[in-house]
This record gives sequence, structure tokens and C-alpha cells, in this order.
Amino acid sequence: MTDINTLKTELTGMVEAANDLDALESARVAALGKKGKITGLMAGLGKMAPDERKATGQALNELKNEIATLLERQEKALKKQAMEERLSTERFDVTLPVRPEPAGHIHPISQTVEEMLAIFASMGFEVREGPDIEDDFHNFTALNFPPGHPAREMQDTFFLPEDPTEEGERAKKLLRTHTSAVQIHTMMNEEPPHKIVCFGRTYRSDYDMTHTPMFHQIEGLVIDKQTHMGHLKGCLMDFARTFFDIDDLPVRFRPSFFPFTEPSAEMDIGCSRKDGGLKIGAGDDWLEILGCGMVHPNVLKNCGLDPDEYQGFAFGMGIERVAMLKYGIPDLRTFFESDTRWLNHYGFSPLDRPNRATGEK
Repeated sequence: MTDINTLKTELTGMVEAANDLDALESARVAALGKKGKITGLMAGLGKMAPDERKATGQALNELKNEIATLLERQEKALKKQAMEERLSTERFDVTLPVRPEPAGHIHPISQTVEEMLAIFASMGFEVREGPDIEDDFHNFTALNFPPGHPAREMQDTFFLPEDPTEEGERAKKLLRTHTSAVQIHTMMNEEPPHKIVCFGRTYRSDYDMTHTPMFHQIEGLVIDKQTHMGHLKGCLMDFARTFFDIDDLPVRFRPSFFPFTEPSAEMDIGCSRKDGGLKIGAGDDWLEILGCGMVHPNVLKNCGLDPDEYQGFAFGMGIERVAMLKYGIPDLRTFFESDTRWLNHYGFSPLDRPNRATGEK
């Protein structure tokens, strides 16, 4: 017992003398570790007589518990002391400037869509949306595409497996090649008059600097009993001059052909290509930005409308194309490469609006 009392005094002094957590850990290992002094004595209990082993074992357990309690109490005291020292020495300077955090950006496509919808909404247009997967009827037949038209071929359009539960044109599924199909849904499911714009993804089998397999379109449709070509021209001229923020932007309409409009036209805006650049506005050159025309009588018939009673106009344009022109983006493919450096350069802050007059952010 004398040895145990002596050991208790020694270990207690060692723990109380520890003035930091490292020293306290050394004291714990020396007392209770695998090669510690208490552990060593307990390992020798098997060599003692039963009565002596019982008494010594009880005394060693009591010593072990006392030292463990003392170690715990000393650890709490040392941690408290360390925290007080840290609080007394460390300072936080609230006058330092805030470190800027990474900020997200609005993609140019989203920004351009918002601008275009705001312009058309001010003209009284309503927004309609439709599915990306269409059938042959809504995407081609109802829009007066004749059999054998190139757009119906596999090399130009992404066709999907036919639905065995349906028959005819509605069994032939495809990724829509234009948002015009939304116009068909609207005319077939809603009573005229119609004044809508629709936007979304479209898909065509093409890929280069100015074409991608997936891109975005916005299209407009007006159907009533009085709308004529003059309304079409006025609507699109106002749109272009507002979108590019050029009040005297030169605009012209050239005859063209689309299966779903008659007469059809392409709209050009004035530009200058001086010194190899491109500047929208007054100049000696023209740039095509959209297609348009009066809705073909066959389209009206296919949607259940009487062409002798109703008429109207439609137009459509690529959203990426006008975004590239307005914001000076040279390659269409970069819109979809998910490069954050590109987005940091061409993207928009949620709190900022683009300067329409210069095309700069």
C-alpha cells in the first residue's frame, strides 16, 4: 500500500504540474497508458495471493479513477485558460474591407429572352409554351410542309421511335424544329383572336460557328379579322428599334418563302462593316435577323379556322442570333460550353440592366 500511496502522490503532482494540454497528455500516458505506471502494477496482480490481490486491485482501481478524474478536471481548466488567452490576444478589425464573394451571372440567353418578352408584352402579346417533343402533324403537316420537304428528312431533324399506340402523323415523334408548333396548339385549343409569343429550345441536326443541334427561338402570332401586312411591318420595326435601342434603325423587308406564310418576307436591319467590324445602325450594308409573313390559309384551315373570316401574321427569330449581334458574341457554340470564364465576361448581374444604346453591360 505504501507503494500505491507514493505513486498517487507522484502522479497527482505530475498532473497538477502540467501547464498545457501537451504536458497533460504526457502525464495521462505515464499514468494510464499501455506502459503506464498504474497499468504496470495492475498487470502484476496475477502473481499475488488472493487476499493481497483483492486488496491491491481495489486500491489500484480507486487510484485509477482518482487520476482519471483529476486529468479530466485539469483538461477543462487548461482549455478554459487557453480560450481566455486567445480572447485576450486576438482582435477582429471591423474596419477592414469585406472580401468579395464570387457572384453568379445571368446567362445572355436568359437576359435576351427577358428583354424580348418585355418588349412584346408592352405591345399586348401573351406568352405561350409547348413541349419539346412534338408529332409530325403539329411540327410539319399543320404548318403546310409538303411531303418530301427537306426538313422531314433524317439528316435535318431528330426523329424518335414511333408510338405503337397511335396511328398516322401523330405516331411519328420528333424533337421540335421550331416553336411554330406552339402556335398550332394555340389555334387549335383556344378561340381567336390570338396575340401570342412563344419561346424555347428547338433542335436541328447542324453544328458550326452559327449553328448548334439545340438552340432557342422566339416566335409571334397574331390572328384576328383585320390584321394585315402593315401591322406586321409596324410591329417588327418597333421591336427591332426598341431591342437595339436605335430610334432611326434602318429596316427593310425582302420577299422570301416559308411554307406556313403567304406572302413571306425576311427582315433586314441596317449595319456597317467598316474596318472589318460590325456595327448595327445606319450604314451601307444589311443584316437579316428574322423571317415573317401573313399566316398561310392552309395553316388556318388545318387549325379549324376559316381563312375567309380570319387572317393574321407570324414571325420568328433565333434568340442566340440577336444576342450575338447585340452583345458582340462571335461564336454560337460558346453559349453552351458551360465555361464560367465566358459567363463572367458576357453574363449579367441580377441587379444590373444592359445598356441598350451601346450594346455594352
